[in-house]
Amino acid sequence: MSDENKFNFSDEEAGRMTNEMNKEQAVEDKKDAVKKDAQGLFASIKTFLHELLDFRDDTDREATITAIKHDIPFKGATAWILVCSIFVASIGLNANSTAVVIGAMLISPLMGPILGVGLSIAINDIDTLKKSLINLATMIVLSLLTAFLFFYLFPLSEDTSELMGRTRPDIRDVLIAFFGGLALIIARTKKGTIASVIFGVAIATALMPPLCTAGYGLAKGNWQFFGGAMYLFTINTIFIALATFLVLKILRFPMLKYANSAKRKRTSRIAMGVAIIVMIPAIWTFLTVLQESRYQRDFDNFVKNEIESNSNLWYQKRDNDLDIETKTMNLHFNGDVSDEMITDLQNEKKNYINLSDFELIINANKTRSADRLMESLDRAYADLDRKDNVIDGLQTQIENLQKSITNLNQQIESKNTNINAVSFSSLSRDAKIKFNDLEYFGYAKMLESKDFINIDTVTIAHVRWKVKLSDSLVLNKERDLQKWLKNELKVDTVFIRRN
Repeated sequence: MSDENKFNFSDEEAGRMTNEMNKEQAVEDKKDAVKKDAQGLFASIKTFLHELLDFRDDTDREATITAIKHDIPFKGATAWILVCSIFVASIGLNANSTAVVIGAMLISPLMGPILGVGLSIAINDIDTLKKSLINLATMIVLSLLTAFLFFYLFPLSEDTSELMGRTRPDIRDVLIAFFGGLALIIARTKKGTIASVIFGVAIATALMPPLCTAGYGLAKGNWQFFGGAMYLFTINTIFIALATFLVLKILRFPMLKYANSAKRKRTSRIAMGVAIIVMIPAIWTFLTVLQESRYQRDFDNFVKNEIESNSNLWYQKRDNDLDIETKTMNLHFNGDVSDEMITDLQNEKKNYINLSDFELIINANKTRSADRLMESLDRAYADLDRKDNVIDGLQTQIENLQKSITNLNQQIESKNTNINAVSFSSLSRDAKIKFNDLEYFGYAKMLESKDFINIDTVTIAHVRWKVKLSDSLVLNKERDLQKWLKNELKVDTVFIRRN
Protein backbone atom coordinates (compact mmCIF):
# COMPACT_ATOMS: atom_id res chain seq x y z
CA MET A 1 0.00 0.00 0.00
CA SER A 2 1.31 3.45 -0.89
CA ASP A 3 2.06 6.14 1.69
CA GLU A 4 -0.66 8.38 0.27
CA ASN A 5 -3.37 5.85 1.06
CA LYS A 6 -1.92 4.75 4.37
CA PHE A 7 -4.25 7.00 6.50
CA ASN A 8 -7.24 7.22 4.21
CA PHE A 9 -10.61 6.35 5.81
CA SER A 10 -13.64 5.05 4.11
CA ASP A 11 -16.81 7.14 4.00
CA GLU A 12 -18.41 4.85 6.58
CA GLU A 13 -15.66 5.39 9.13
CA ALA A 14 -15.72 9.13 8.56
CA GLY A 15 -19.47 9.20 9.16
CA ARG A 16 -19.08 7.19 12.37
CA MET A 17 -16.48 9.56 13.74
CA THR A 18 -18.65 12.52 12.86
CA ASN A 19 -21.60 11.00 14.75
CA GLU A 20 -19.44 10.36 17.81
CA MET A 21 -18.23 13.94 17.76
CA ASN A 22 -21.79 15.19 17.45
CA LYS A 23 -22.88 13.02 20.39
CA GLU A 24 -20.05 14.33 22.54
CA GLN A 25 -20.97 17.87 21.64
CA ALA A 26 -24.64 17.17 22.46
CA VAL A 27 -23.64 15.78 25.86
CA GLU A 28 -21.56 18.84 26.59
CA ASP A 29 -24.41 21.09 25.50
CA LYS A 30 -26.79 19.23 27.84
CA LYS A 31 -24.34 19.56 30.72
CA ASP A 32 -24.10 23.27 30.12
CA ALA A 33 -27.90 23.51 29.96
CA VAL A 34 -28.25 21.59 33.27
CA LYS A 35 -25.67 23.86 34.91
CA LYS A 36 -27.53 26.91 33.71
CA ASP A 37 -30.84 25.47 34.92
CA ALA A 38 -29.30 24.64 38.31
CA GLN A 39 -27.87 28.13 38.59
CA GLY A 40 -31.23 29.56 37.66
CA LEU A 41 -32.96 27.33 40.22
CA PHE A 42 -30.54 28.31 42.98
CA ALA A 43 -30.95 31.94 42.02
CA SER A 44 -34.74 31.57 42.16
CA ILE A 45 -34.60 29.85 45.54
CA LYS A 46 -32.24 32.52 46.84
CA THR A 47 -34.53 35.26 45.60
CA PHE A 48 -37.57 33.53 47.09
CA LEU A 49 -35.92 33.09 50.48
CA HIS A 50 -34.66 36.66 50.44
CA GLU A 51 -38.12 38.00 49.70
CA LEU A 52 -39.64 35.62 52.29
CA LEU A 53 -37.30 36.35 55.20
CA ASP A 54 -36.03 39.85 54.58
CA PHE A 55 -37.89 42.36 56.77
CA ARG A 56 -35.62 45.38 56.36
CA ASP A 57 -37.72 46.95 53.61
CA ASP A 58 -40.78 46.83 55.86
CA THR A 59 -39.06 48.60 58.75
CA ASP A 60 -40.23 51.94 60.09
CA ARG A 61 -37.17 53.14 62.03
CA GLU A 62 -38.45 56.48 63.24
CA ALA A 63 -41.82 55.10 64.33
CA THR A 64 -40.12 52.19 66.13
CA ILE A 65 -37.78 54.45 68.10
CA THR A 66 -40.65 56.79 68.98
CA ALA A 67 -42.93 53.93 70.09
CA ILE A 68 -40.26 52.28 72.26
CA LYS A 69 -39.31 55.56 73.93
CA HIS A 70 -42.99 56.29 74.53
CA ASP A 71 -43.45 53.00 76.44
CA ILE A 72 -40.43 53.49 78.73
CA PRO A 73 -41.84 55.83 81.44
CA PHE A 74 -43.78 54.41 84.39
CA LYS A 75 -46.13 56.99 85.77
CA GLY A 76 -49.81 57.74 86.14
CA ALA A 77 -52.09 55.26 84.41
CA THR A 78 -49.22 52.98 83.40
CA ALA A 79 -48.15 52.50 87.02
CA TRP A 80 -51.70 51.72 88.11
CA ILE A 81 -52.13 49.24 85.25
CA LEU A 82 -48.92 47.52 86.40
CA VAL A 83 -50.16 47.35 90.01
CA CYS A 84 -53.53 45.90 88.94
CA SER A 85 -51.92 43.35 86.63
CA ILE A 86 -49.54 42.26 89.42
CA PHE A 87 -52.52 41.76 91.74
CA VAL A 88 -54.33 39.69 89.10
CA ALA A 89 -51.23 37.59 88.38
CA SER A 90 -50.67 37.01 92.13
CA ILE A 91 -54.25 35.84 92.53
CA GLY A 92 -53.83 33.50 89.56
CA LEU A 93 -50.61 32.05 90.99
CA ASN A 94 -52.22 31.66 94.41
CA ALA A 95 -55.28 29.93 92.91
CA ASN A 96 -53.04 27.83 90.63
CA SER A 97 -54.98 29.15 87.61
CA THR A 98 -53.02 29.43 84.36
CA ALA A 99 -55.87 31.28 82.64
CA VAL A 100 -55.84 34.08 85.22
CA VAL A 101 -52.04 34.44 84.94
CA ILE A 102 -52.27 34.73 81.17
CA GLY A 103 -54.99 37.35 81.52
CA ALA A 104 -52.74 39.39 83.81
CA MET A 105 -49.86 39.22 81.32
CA LEU A 106 -52.07 40.58 78.55
CA ILE A 107 -52.62 43.85 80.42
CA SER A 108 -49.14 44.22 81.89
CA PRO A 109 -46.91 47.11 80.62
CA LEU A 110 -43.59 45.46 81.54
CA MET A 111 -41.93 45.43 78.13
CA GLY A 112 -41.22 49.15 77.71
CA PRO A 113 -38.06 49.67 79.82
CA ILE A 114 -36.51 46.38 78.68
CA LEU A 115 -36.88 47.28 75.00
CA GLY A 116 -35.57 50.74 75.90
CA VAL A 117 -32.34 49.22 77.24
CA GLY A 118 -31.77 47.26 74.03
CA LEU A 119 -32.64 50.26 71.84
CA SER A 120 -30.41 52.72 73.69
CA ILE A 121 -27.39 50.43 73.49
CA ALA A 122 -28.01 49.74 69.79
CA ILE A 123 -28.31 53.43 68.76
CA ASN A 124 -25.77 54.84 71.26
CA ASP A 125 -28.39 56.84 73.23
CA ILE A 126 -27.05 57.22 76.75
CA ASP A 127 -29.96 59.37 77.95
CA THR A 128 -32.51 56.76 76.91
CA LEU A 129 -30.38 54.08 78.59
CA LYS A 130 -30.42 55.98 81.89
CA LYS A 131 -34.16 56.53 81.65
CA SER A 132 -34.76 52.85 80.79
CA LEU A 133 -32.67 51.56 83.69
CA ILE A 134 -34.35 53.94 86.16
CA ASN A 135 -37.83 52.93 85.00
CA LEU A 136 -36.86 49.25 84.97
CA ALA A 137 -35.73 49.51 88.58
CA THR A 138 -38.93 51.38 89.46
CA MET A 139 -41.00 48.71 87.75
CA ILE A 140 -39.24 45.90 89.64
CA VAL A 141 -39.61 47.59 93.05
CA LEU A 142 -43.27 48.45 92.44
CA SER A 143 -44.05 44.90 91.27
CA LEU A 144 -42.26 43.26 94.19
CA LEU A 145 -43.95 45.57 96.69
CA THR A 146 -47.40 44.85 95.24
CA ALA A 147 -46.88 41.08 95.22
CA PHE A 148 -45.37 41.19 98.72
CA LEU A 149 -48.40 43.03 100.14
CA PHE A 150 -50.84 40.63 98.50
CA PHE A 151 -49.20 37.43 99.72
CA TYR A 152 -48.42 38.91 103.13
CA LEU A 153 -51.98 40.08 103.80
CA PHE A 154 -53.95 37.40 101.94
CA PRO A 155 -54.82 34.57 104.37
CA LEU A 156 -54.91 31.73 101.82
CA SER A 157 -51.37 31.21 100.51
CA GLU A 158 -49.59 27.96 99.65
CA ASP A 159 -46.86 26.64 97.36
CA THR A 160 -48.83 25.95 94.18
CA SER A 161 -47.39 24.37 91.04
CA GLU A 162 -47.70 27.71 89.22
CA LEU A 163 -45.45 29.33 91.86
CA MET A 164 -42.95 26.49 92.03
CA GLY A 165 -42.63 26.43 88.24
CA ARG A 166 -41.03 29.90 88.37
CA THR A 167 -38.29 29.13 90.89
CA ARG A 168 -35.87 27.01 88.88
CA PRO A 169 -35.16 28.15 85.30
CA ASP A 170 -33.76 25.79 82.69
CA ILE A 171 -32.57 26.03 79.10
CA ARG A 172 -36.13 26.28 77.82
CA ASP A 173 -36.68 29.52 79.72
CA VAL A 174 -33.57 31.00 78.09
CA LEU A 175 -34.74 30.03 74.60
CA ILE A 176 -38.28 31.29 75.28
CA ALA A 177 -36.95 34.66 76.44
CA PHE A 178 -34.56 35.08 73.51
CA PHE A 179 -36.90 34.05 70.69
CA GLY A 180 -39.78 35.82 72.37
CA GLY A 181 -37.70 38.98 72.44
CA LEU A 182 -36.85 38.52 68.75
CA ALA A 183 -40.52 38.19 67.84
CA LEU A 184 -41.40 41.24 69.90
CA ILE A 185 -38.80 43.61 68.46
CA ILE A 186 -39.45 42.39 64.88
CA ALA A 187 -43.13 43.11 65.42
CA ARG A 188 -42.24 46.53 66.83
CA THR A 189 -40.06 47.48 63.86
CA LYS A 190 -42.70 46.55 61.28
CA LYS A 191 -44.80 49.29 59.82
CA GLY A 192 -47.97 49.18 61.86
CA THR A 193 -48.41 47.19 65.08
CA ILE A 194 -48.96 43.46 65.28
CA ALA A 195 -50.88 43.38 68.54
CA SER A 196 -51.39 39.65 68.63
CA VAL A 197 -47.65 39.02 68.33
CA ILE A 198 -46.86 41.48 71.11
CA PHE A 199 -49.42 39.88 73.39
CA GLY A 200 -48.13 36.43 72.54
CA VAL A 201 -44.61 37.49 73.43
CA ALA A 202 -45.86 38.92 76.71
CA ILE A 203 -47.21 35.49 77.53
CA ALA A 204 -44.19 33.55 76.27
CA THR A 205 -41.48 35.53 78.03
CA ALA A 206 -43.50 35.52 81.27
CA LEU A 207 -41.99 38.49 83.05
CA MET A 208 -44.81 38.93 85.55
CA PRO A 209 -45.04 35.48 87.20
CA PRO A 210 -41.36 35.51 88.28
CA LEU A 211 -41.80 38.92 89.91
CA CYS A 212 -44.96 37.76 91.68
CA THR A 213 -43.19 34.59 92.83
CA ALA A 214 -40.31 36.70 94.15
CA GLY A 215 -42.84 38.79 96.09
CA TYR A 216 -44.29 35.57 97.49
CA GLY A 217 -40.81 34.49 98.60
CA LEU A 218 -40.32 37.82 100.39
CA ALA A 219 -43.72 37.59 102.10
CA LYS A 220 -43.07 34.03 103.34
CA GLY A 221 -39.38 34.51 104.08
CA ASN A 222 -38.52 31.84 101.51
CA TRP A 223 -35.26 33.07 100.05
CA GLN A 224 -34.94 30.07 97.76
CA PHE A 225 -38.19 31.06 96.03
CA PHE A 226 -37.09 34.70 95.89
CA GLY A 227 -33.65 33.92 94.45
CA GLY A 228 -34.91 31.44 91.86
CA ALA A 229 -37.71 33.74 90.69
CA MET A 230 -35.45 36.78 90.39
CA TYR A 231 -32.93 34.65 88.50
CA LEU A 232 -35.64 33.71 86.00
CA PHE A 233 -36.76 37.33 85.69
CA THR A 234 -33.13 38.40 85.11
CA ILE A 235 -32.74 35.80 82.36
CA ASN A 236 -35.88 37.00 80.59
CA THR A 237 -34.85 40.65 80.93
CA ILE A 238 -31.29 40.15 79.64
CA PHE A 239 -32.25 38.02 76.67
CA ILE A 240 -35.13 40.26 75.60
CA ALA A 241 -32.77 43.24 75.70
CA LEU A 242 -30.11 41.23 73.85
CA ALA A 243 -32.58 40.21 71.14
CA THR A 244 -33.63 43.84 70.78
CA PHE A 245 -30.00 44.94 70.44
CA LEU A 246 -29.19 42.32 67.79
CA VAL A 247 -32.27 43.00 65.64
CA LEU A 248 -31.75 46.76 65.68
CA LYS A 249 -28.11 46.27 64.70
CA ILE A 250 -29.11 43.95 61.85
CA LEU A 251 -31.65 46.53 60.67
CA ARG A 252 -28.92 49.21 60.85
CA PHE A 253 -30.80 51.66 62.96
CA PRO A 254 -29.04 55.05 62.76
CA MET A 255 -26.63 55.82 65.59
CA LEU A 256 -27.37 58.94 67.58
CA LYS A 257 -25.02 61.76 66.60
CA TYR A 258 -23.55 64.27 69.04
CA ALA A 259 -22.18 67.68 68.21
CA ASN A 260 -19.27 67.11 70.56
CA SER A 261 -17.08 64.35 69.12
CA ALA A 262 -15.53 63.63 72.52
CA LYS A 263 -18.99 63.12 74.02
CA ARG A 264 -19.97 60.92 71.08
CA LYS A 265 -16.93 58.71 71.60
CA ARG A 266 -17.47 58.57 75.35
CA THR A 267 -21.13 57.69 74.90
CA SER A 268 -20.28 55.06 72.33
CA ARG A 269 -17.80 53.45 74.71
CA ILE A 270 -20.29 53.49 77.56
CA ALA A 271 -22.96 51.92 75.36
CA MET A 272 -20.53 49.30 74.12
CA GLY A 273 -19.43 48.56 77.66
CA VAL A 274 -23.02 48.12 78.80
CA ALA A 275 -23.64 45.87 75.80
CA ILE A 276 -20.65 43.70 76.72
CA ILE A 277 -21.73 43.63 80.38
CA VAL A 278 -25.19 42.48 79.30
CA MET A 279 -23.95 39.92 76.78
CA ILE A 280 -21.36 38.26 79.04
CA PRO A 281 -23.86 37.21 81.74
CA ALA A 282 -26.34 36.28 79.04
CA ILE A 283 -23.86 33.92 77.41
CA TRP A 284 -22.70 32.60 80.79
CA THR A 285 -26.31 32.06 81.89
CA PHE A 286 -27.13 30.24 78.67
CA LEU A 287 -24.17 27.88 78.98
CA THR A 288 -24.73 27.31 82.71
CA VAL A 289 -28.42 26.59 82.38
CA LEU A 290 -27.77 24.39 79.34
CA GLN A 291 -25.28 22.28 81.29
CA GLU A 292 -27.60 22.08 84.31
CA SER A 293 -30.39 20.89 82.02
CA ARG A 294 -28.10 18.18 80.67
CA TYR A 295 -27.21 17.07 84.19
CA GLN A 296 -30.88 16.92 85.18
CA ARG A 297 -31.89 15.10 82.00
CA ASP A 298 -29.27 12.38 82.44
CA PHE A 299 -30.09 12.04 86.14
CA ASP A 300 -33.80 11.61 85.41
CA ASN A 301 -33.01 8.99 82.77
CA PHE A 302 -30.63 7.21 85.17
CA VAL A 303 -33.28 7.03 87.87
CA LYS A 304 -35.97 5.89 85.44
CA ASN A 305 -33.94 3.25 83.60
CA GLU A 306 -31.68 1.87 86.33
CA ILE A 307 -33.61 2.34 89.58
CA GLU A 308 -37.36 2.73 89.13
CA SER A 309 -37.46 -0.15 86.65
CA ASN A 310 -35.91 -2.45 89.30
CA SER A 311 -38.67 -3.79 91.54
CA ASN A 312 -36.11 -4.84 94.17
CA LEU A 313 -35.18 -1.22 94.92
CA TRP A 314 -37.47 0.96 97.02
CA TYR A 315 -36.30 4.40 95.91
CA GLN A 316 -37.41 7.53 97.78
CA LYS A 317 -37.18 10.63 95.60
CA ARG A 318 -36.06 13.89 97.21
CA ASP A 319 -35.52 17.41 95.92
CA ASN A 320 -31.78 17.45 96.67
CA ASP A 321 -30.91 14.07 95.15
CA LEU A 322 -28.80 15.78 92.48
CA ASP A 323 -26.35 18.39 93.79
CA ILE A 324 -24.72 20.08 90.81
CA GLU A 325 -22.42 22.30 92.88
CA THR A 326 -20.75 19.42 94.75
CA LYS A 327 -21.33 16.97 91.86
CA THR A 328 -22.92 14.33 94.04
CA MET A 329 -25.92 12.04 93.57
CA ASN A 330 -27.54 11.23 96.92
CA LEU A 331 -29.95 8.34 96.44
CA HIS A 332 -32.17 7.29 99.34
CA PHE A 333 -33.63 3.78 99.50
CA ASN A 334 -36.28 2.45 101.84
CA GLY A 335 -34.57 -0.85 102.47
CA ASP A 336 -31.29 -2.68 102.08
CA VAL A 337 -29.18 -2.35 98.91
CA SER A 338 -26.67 -5.12 98.28
CA ASP A 339 -23.03 -4.45 97.45
CA GLU A 340 -23.54 -6.08 94.05
CA MET A 341 -26.41 -3.68 93.29
CA ILE A 342 -24.31 -0.67 94.34
CA THR A 343 -21.48 -1.82 92.07
CA ASP A 344 -23.94 -2.29 89.21
CA LEU A 345 -25.33 1.23 89.70
CA GLN A 346 -21.79 2.64 89.73
CA ASN A 347 -21.05 0.90 86.42
CA GLU A 348 -24.34 1.95 84.82
CA LYS A 349 -23.67 5.57 85.82
CA LYS A 350 -20.69 5.61 83.45
CA ASN A 351 -23.07 5.17 80.50
CA TYR A 352 -24.50 8.65 81.18
CA ILE A 353 -21.88 11.07 79.88
CA ASN A 354 -22.86 14.08 81.97
CA LEU A 355 -22.92 12.03 85.19
CA SER A 356 -19.60 10.25 84.74
CA ASP A 357 -17.73 12.53 87.16
CA PHE A 358 -20.54 12.65 89.75
CA GLU A 359 -20.08 10.80 93.04
CA LEU A 360 -22.86 8.28 93.73
CA ILE A 361 -23.86 8.13 97.40
CA ILE A 362 -26.24 5.34 98.45
CA ASN A 363 -28.32 5.96 101.58
CA ALA A 364 -29.96 2.64 102.50
CA ASN A 365 -31.70 1.41 105.67
CA LYS A 366 -30.59 -2.18 106.18
CA THR A 367 -33.03 -2.81 109.02
CA ARG A 368 -35.89 -1.37 107.03
CA SER A 369 -36.19 -4.45 104.80
CA ALA A 370 -36.85 -6.75 107.78
CA ASP A 371 -39.21 -4.16 109.24
CA ARG A 372 -41.20 -4.04 106.04
CA LEU A 373 -41.35 -7.83 105.83
CA MET A 374 -42.60 -8.02 109.43
CA GLU A 375 -45.16 -5.32 108.68
CA SER A 376 -46.31 -7.26 105.62
CA LEU A 377 -46.53 -10.46 107.67
CA ASP A 378 -48.51 -8.70 110.41
CA ARG A 379 -50.88 -7.30 107.82
CA ALA A 380 -51.34 -10.79 106.33
CA TYR A 381 -52.15 -12.24 109.76
CA ALA A 382 -54.56 -9.43 110.47
CA ASP A 383 -56.27 -9.99 107.13
CA LEU A 384 -56.60 -13.72 107.88
CA ASP A 385 -58.09 -12.98 111.30
CA ARG A 386 -60.58 -10.60 109.76
CA LYS A 387 -61.53 -13.19 107.14
CA ASP A 388 -61.98 -15.90 109.83
CA ASN A 389 -64.22 -13.56 111.80
CA VAL A 390 -66.24 -12.82 108.67
CA ILE A 391 -66.61 -16.54 107.89
CA ASP A 392 -67.70 -17.32 111.47
CA GLY A 393 -70.22 -14.51 111.33
CA LEU A 394 -71.59 -15.74 108.00
CA GLN A 395 -71.86 -19.32 109.33
CA THR A 396 -73.85 -18.09 112.31
CA GLN A 397 -76.13 -16.11 110.02
CA ILE A 398 -76.71 -19.17 107.82
CA GLU A 399 -77.67 -21.29 110.84
CA ASN A 400 -80.03 -18.61 112.09
CA LEU A 401 -81.61 -18.33 108.64
CA GLN A 402 -82.13 -22.10 108.49
CA LYS A 403 -83.86 -22.03 111.87
CA SER A 404 -86.02 -19.13 110.74
CA ILE A 405 -87.02 -20.96 107.57
CA THR A 406 -87.96 -24.08 109.56
CA ASN A 407 -90.06 -22.01 111.96
CA LEU A 408 -91.77 -20.20 109.11
CA ASN A 409 -92.61 -23.51 107.39
CA GLN A 410 -94.09 -24.86 110.58
CA GLN A 411 -96.14 -21.70 111.04
CA ILE A 412 -97.43 -21.88 107.47
CA GLU A 413 -98.39 -25.53 107.84
CA SER A 414 -100.07 -24.93 111.19
CA LYS A 415 -102.24 -22.26 109.60
CA ASN A 416 -103.26 -24.41 106.67
CA THR A 417 -103.78 -27.78 108.39
CA ASN A 418 -105.55 -29.06 111.50
CA ILE A 419 -104.00 -30.97 114.36
CA ASN A 420 -104.58 -34.43 112.86
CA ALA A 421 -103.28 -33.42 109.41
CA VAL A 422 -100.08 -34.77 107.94
CA SER A 423 -97.13 -32.40 107.66
CA PHE A 424 -96.71 -31.28 104.04
CA SER A 425 -92.90 -31.28 104.36
CA SER A 426 -92.91 -34.94 105.38
CA LEU A 427 -95.56 -35.84 102.81
CA SER A 428 -93.73 -34.18 99.89
CA ARG A 429 -90.41 -35.72 100.91
CA ASP A 430 -91.95 -39.21 101.14
CA ALA A 431 -93.75 -38.74 97.83
CA LYS A 432 -90.46 -37.91 96.10
CA ILE A 433 -88.80 -40.96 97.65
CA LYS A 434 -91.62 -43.31 96.65
CA PHE A 435 -92.22 -41.78 93.22
CA ASN A 436 -88.81 -40.74 91.92
CA ASP A 437 -90.16 -39.45 88.60
CA LEU A 438 -92.08 -36.61 90.28
CA GLU A 439 -90.85 -33.13 89.39
CA TYR A 440 -93.56 -31.18 91.19
CA PHE A 441 -95.99 -32.05 93.99
CA GLY A 442 -98.63 -30.15 95.89
CA TYR A 443 -101.95 -30.77 97.48
CA ALA A 444 -104.75 -28.74 99.03
CA LYS A 445 -108.23 -28.99 100.46
CA MET A 446 -110.90 -27.51 98.19
CA LEU A 447 -114.53 -26.75 98.95
CA GLU A 448 -117.11 -27.69 96.29
CA SER A 449 -120.87 -27.73 95.90
CA LYS A 450 -122.78 -29.71 93.29
CA ASP A 451 -126.27 -28.39 94.16
CA PHE A 452 -125.08 -25.04 95.47
CA ILE A 453 -126.50 -25.91 98.86
CA ASN A 454 -124.41 -28.68 100.33
CA ILE A 455 -120.68 -28.15 100.63
CA ASP A 456 -118.15 -30.93 100.41
CA THR A 457 -114.41 -30.94 101.05
CA VAL A 458 -112.23 -32.67 98.49
CA THR A 459 -108.49 -33.27 98.36
CA ILE A 460 -106.67 -32.33 95.17
CA ALA A 461 -103.05 -33.23 94.42
CA HIS A 462 -101.12 -31.31 91.74
CA VAL A 463 -98.26 -33.19 90.12
CA ARG A 464 -95.82 -32.92 87.23
CA TRP A 465 -93.90 -35.90 85.90
CA LYS A 466 -90.71 -36.16 83.95
CA VAL A 467 -91.22 -35.61 80.22
CA LYS A 468 -89.56 -38.88 79.24
CA LEU A 469 -92.37 -40.98 80.78
CA SER A 470 -95.00 -42.39 78.43
CA ASP A 471 -98.69 -41.66 78.98
CA SER A 472 -99.51 -45.22 79.97
CA LEU A 473 -96.75 -45.26 82.57
CA VAL A 474 -97.90 -41.89 83.92
CA LEU A 475 -101.45 -43.23 84.38
CA ASN A 476 -100.16 -46.22 86.33
CA LYS A 477 -98.02 -44.05 88.55
CA GLU A 478 -100.92 -41.66 89.19
CA ARG A 479 -103.14 -44.55 90.27
CA ASP A 480 -100.46 -45.75 92.68
CA LEU A 481 -99.96 -42.19 93.95
CA GLN A 482 -103.72 -41.80 94.46
CA LYS A 483 -103.89 -44.97 96.59
CA TRP A 484 -100.86 -43.92 98.61
CA LEU A 485 -102.27 -40.44 99.29
CA LYS A 486 -105.62 -41.84 100.43
CA ASN A 487 -103.79 -43.98 102.91
CA GLU A 488 -101.49 -41.23 104.13
CA LEU A 489 -104.13 -38.49 104.33
CA LYS A 490 -106.84 -40.77 105.67
CA VAL A 491 -109.38 -39.62 103.07
CA ASP A 492 -111.78 -41.44 100.77
CA THR A 493 -111.17 -39.44 97.61
CA VAL A 494 -108.09 -37.81 96.11
CA PHE A 495 -108.14 -36.12 92.73
CA ILE A 496 -104.89 -36.05 90.75
CA ARG A 497 -104.30 -33.09 88.45
CA ARG A 498 -101.29 -32.54 86.21
CA ASN A 499 -99.60 -29.17 85.91
